[in-house]
Amino acid sequence: MQILTKQELHNLAMNIVGEKLVEMGYEFQAINSQLKRHPQFVLFKKGEPTIFVLVKATSNLQNPNEYDVVWMETFVSHAKQQNAKVWFAGVGIANAESVENPVFKDQPYYVAFEDFVKITS
Repeated sequence: MQILTKQELHNLAMNIVGEKLVEMGYEFQAINSQLKRHPQFVLFKKGEPTIFVLVKATSNLQNPNEYDVVWMETFVSHAKQQNAKVWFAGVGIANAESVENPVFKDQPYYVAFEDFVKITS
């Protein structure tokens, strides 16, 4: 069995988040799937300000919304210059047989993603 790479886990998390954003009626102005390049999504919805969405895949199913506060403050500063809001999407992804094992390609997995953390509103 092939273990998913960090990039593949990131892409999986982005797909999960992207589907939720489409359900919410947002259009994508830009998408960046490269690992550690932010934001992953730049959103547009008529009558609303631009929204930057940062996506992080993690094996932490209990609290996937943890993020580096200092780094986030730096990004929020950048977003303010662009008159944009910042949302964070922490997506917990873990092996369905044992959370201690890595996630394997074409094998079942758990997902922990409820909603966005609205860093700025």
